[in-house]
Parts: sequence; structure tokens; C-alpha cells
Amino acid sequence: MEKRVRLRFAPSPTGGLHMGGVRTALFSYLFAKKHGGDFVLRIEDTDQTRYVNGAEEYIINALKWCGIEPNEGVGFGDGSYAPYRQSERKELGIYKKYSDKLIESGHAYLAFDTSEELDEMRKKLEAAKVVAPQYNAVTRQNMKNSLALSADEVSKLIESGAPYVVRLKVPRNEEIRFHDIIRGWVTVNSTQVDDKVLLKSDGMPTYHLAHIVDDIEMKITHAVRGEEWLPSAPSHVLIYRYLGLESEMPLLAHLPLILKPDGNGKLSKRDKSGLPMFPINWHDERTGESYIGYRESGFTADAFINMLALLGWNPGDNREILSKEELIKEFSFERVNKSGAKFDPEKTKWFNQQYLRMHTNEELANSVMPLLEEKGIKKDPTFVVEFCRLVKEKAHFITEFYELGSYFFVAPTTFDEKVMTKKWNENSKSTYSKLTEKLNALPTWTIDSIHHLFAEVEPELGKIDMQVVRVLTTGVAGGAQLFDMLALIGKEEVINRLNSALAKLQ
Repeated sequence: MEKRVRLRFAPSPTGGLHMGGVRTALFSYLFAKKHGGDFVLRIEDTDQTRYVNGAEEYIINALKWCGIEPNEGVGFGDGSYAPYRQSERKELGIYKKYSDKLIESGHAYLAFDTSEELDEMRKKLEAAKVVAPQYNAVTRQNMKNSLALSADEVSKLIESGAPYVVRLKVPRNEEIRFHDIIRGWVTVNSTQVDDKVLLKSDGMPTYHLAHIVDDIEMKITHAVRGEEWLPSAPSHVLIYRYLGLESEMPLLAHLPLILKPDGNGKLSKRDKSGLPMFPINWHDERTGESYIGYRESGFTADAFINMLALLGWNPGDNREILSKEELIKEFSFERVNKSGAKFDPEKTKWFNQQYLRMHTNEELANSVMPLLEEKGIKKDPTFVVEFCRLVKEKAHFITEFYELGSYFFVAPTTFDEKVMTKKWNENSKSTYSKLTEKLNALPTWTIDSIHHLFAEVEPELGKIDMQVVRVLTTGVAGGAQLFDMLALIGKEEVINRLNSALAKLQ
């Protein structure tokens, strides 16, 4: 019987969930949904010294906003594998059971070294020109551990209450081979792998042991993570092997880095691209730093995840706009690139623009009205719906609507100098005063009636410059369709604006 596909997103509550983390969650979600499987949220809080208040809640809220909600896990309901916080699982003795099994089989050992002794070891290796000092098959022979000490010495240390950690016993000069669904076969010599700490002195497991135990216990079939974890993968393969569970190891997928816009280096949460690095606003209580989110910057969640999906993956054709349902249908790890993906701020804005255009004018109005009310502007909903229709083609964000069309709500006090210098002359005032009179005499005020009037008056008044009319009524040289705009602003307001402008101009 084929295994049920199960993927987990397992962040640490040590800060806000940045773009890279969201992409890992997204790819896991898409694959799980495509195969009718489960997407689990597990909180890996084994490092209590780095725990940040509010981080767990932030992760949950960010996933909810993105629309990539787990069907099981912290904040999303218990399945058959609770609890989903590692700190709670530690209390059940799950990790120690596996650690003891490794010790009993001779594949792990106790290490009593103090932090000072570890520092001294590193300094000696650095002095000997060792490029990457490690606690490994060579150095462990000269350290304070159960492999280098006699059984009596080990017993005495334990009886005295000396703190110790459990380390993985990595073999010397052995090839470790594993398959990655993105990168293919990877081979690493064990001389490049250190004896990872599996269980800390307080009994809390490290990531290296905890995530493996949890993946085994939760029957995870695919483990997706960033490529920065690739160097640790050989250790993880050994742990599965030494537990006799290599056949149970999830298929690995190490995602490429998200690179800075210029391609030089990994994208940082402090990147100066001008766009957020977090899905929703994040305030770090520990550092006092605050970061604006995509949500608060006016992005739609659909545009955000569409953009993220195409950072390192493609659907196999030239499509760029894909709904969540289409992403689920098309997603595969085989189409994930091995090389890093450059983050493009302008393209990211473009995605949001495309998604804004897909929304109905009514939907846009529902989002715009609260923003107008914040500015003290109250308009009939039908007015705002039409306003959204006229300005949405130029907007990248909901938050730009007012900026792009403030003239719909506020009469101008200045007039585009470049246009007026070029197009205003001694005859202009007379021409546009007569035009104002004829507009005022219109019995009906509609887009069509305004359009017809402009066509009818030209033989009598001469050429009417539409840009001048626009500047007189809005103050700016460009904007929404002229006749549509005049019709929406309303006859009384347009006439008042024209008369006010003409009174100021010579």
C-alpha cells in the first residue's frame, strides 16, 4: 500500500517568518495538496535561549494570510501525532529513547567537554592551520568523552553529576551518499562531517536529532528545506542508517537560495530593495526592530505567493500568472532550479498589479473605502466603485489608489507648470470660460453628453486642448480617462473648479 504523502513546515520561533521560510512552506503545501496529502506545522523550539515571544503566533498568522494553511499542527488542530511543539514532545521522553538506542548500538557517545575545553581545542587546530576545526573522528580521541575515557572514568563523571552531551559517532573516511529530488545524487566524505551534538546537557535535543525523530514519528514522506542545510544532510543520513530506519527517511529537497536583486549573495531581511522581506508586519521584542509586511504594503496574498512560487520554480511554459489551484496542479520538485533565484522588486510589484486588475471594481472599493475614511473622506459606495475602475490600471497597490486619484476628492490649488507654460496663451482664458459656460448649460451630465459637447463646440471655440482641461480641473497633466473623470467628479464640482482655476490664471 502506497504511503500517504505528508510534508511538514517546521520553523523555529526565533523571529519573524521571512520570505525564504514562506517559500519553503509554500512548496511543501503545493506538493502535499497536489498529491492529496497532509501539510503539517511543527514548531521546533529546542533552542530555548533563542526563543522570541510572539514568534509562534506570528508564524501562524502569516501562514493564514498567505492562504497556505496546514491541515494539522500548532494552531491548526491536532491530528494523530500531537503534540507538535518539540519542547512538549521532549517531556514525553521521545528523543531520549532514540538517543539511547544510538548509544547502545555504539553510534553515539557521551561527551563531557566544557566550553573552555572546546575553545582550547579549536584554538589548537587553528594554530595548526586547520581550515575548519571540528569535533570528529580524529580530535575526539584527545577530548573528554566516553570513547577516549575508561569506563570507570565515565561512571565517576556521571555519578558526580558532570554535565554531558550526546554526540553522533561519525566514521572516519567513509563516503556518505544520498539522493536529493532537486539536486540528484550527492556524495560527501565523512572527513567533512563533524560529530554533531544530538542531545544537549539539559536533555533537550538539537535540531539534528529532534527533526529526524519527529519525522519518523509523524510519518513524514518529504522534507523540504533551504540549501544551507545541505552540509548537515550527511549526518542526518547516518542517523537514519544507525537507527536501522534508512528506508523510512523522507525524500529530501534542498531549495535554492533567494538572492539579492543583483544576484550577489543571499537576500537578507535587512535588504534595501524597497520591498518587504516579511509577509506581514513583524516587531522583534528582543531587538526592538520592526519590519513592514507585504500585507501592510498593499500586496494581495495571491500575488505574493504567485511571485514566491516562481522564485526558483517554473510551470514548464511561459505562464507567469497562476492561481493557487493552478500552482497546486502544476507543481513538482523536478522543475525547481538548483541555482539561486534573484529577487526582482519591480517584477514583484508587477505581480501585484496584475492581481489588482483581476479584482472586480466592487471588491477593490471594499478595500479602498476604509483608506479613504482614514483621510476623512466619505463617499457613496457607487462613487468609489467607479473611482476604482478609473484608477486601477495604473495602480500597483491598493494603498496607491488615493495617491493616483486624489483629484477626484480634492480640488487643485496648483496647476501643472510645464503644461500651462507651453499651452496657455492670451486667448486661452476666453476660450475655456466659454467652454465652462457651455458645460454648465448641459441638461444631463454623463460621459456621452460631455463627450458630444466637446465635439460640438470646437467649430465655434476652436481647438480645445484636453490636457489643459485636465490641468484646470485636477491640477495634474495625466490621470484617468478625461470624460469619465469629469462625469464622476460631478457637474457642480467641475464648474466650480474651472471657474476657480480661471480666476487664478491670466
